[in-house]
Amino acid sequence: MPNVVRLVAADWTSDQILAEFPDLEREDIRQALLYAADSAEVALLPRHDSA
Repeated sequence: MPNVVRLVAADWTSDQILAEFPDLEREDIRQALLYAADSAEVALLPRHDSA
């Protein structure tokens, strides 16, 4: 199975991905991107500047 996130990062369109990998559906691409976004999310802590 292709790494959909890497294909998108390499400027592949959803249509190109679907044409090259007919077992995938548009929802698969969306879910892969959502998973990547959730995985990359980090909790940001407030910045405390010392004066």
